[in-house]
Amino acid sequence: MPRTRRSILAGVTFIGFGAAFTLGATAYPLGTTARMGPGFFPLLLGIALAVLGVVILIRPAEEDEPILVPPSWRGLAFLIAALLVFGATIRGLGLIPTVFLTALLAAFASRETRPPVALALAVGLTAVSVVVFAIGLQVTVPLLGPWIPKL
Repeated sequence: MPRTRRSILAGVTFIGFGAAFTLGATAYPLGTTARMGPGFFPLLLGIALAVLGVVILIRPAEEDEPILVPPSWRGLAFLIAALLVFGATIRGLGLIPTVFLTALLAAFASRETRPPVALALAVGLTAVSVVVFAIGLQVTVPLLGPWIPKL
């Protein structure tokens, strides 16, 4: 199958950005996987972008043009609201309530998400966030912020 100009351009662009990130990362110490340096993430990102570019170049182009659908304004509104809620409440509410509210709002971006599923997603993401950020990485964001009354 022939490749379209768009897929060739996309693949080359991803490979170019990947190469730039990878080369830029070599100017910083990489560290180890246990103690990552400032060049570690850009190196991984560059490699991932380059691999994605190669995949785009290798796979054959679709014969039919994709059908363009109008954007989901509901989804866009819920995702923007989730980001705004996170930014506005992380210091005041703390990690647990903020992640819960953000995940709940983001879950309702899809019309197919039902309230029990959204609640389960919010609880699960909150638990994972506490384990990863508060316990694992020891991020200094309080679990419950000053807006939450102490019992």
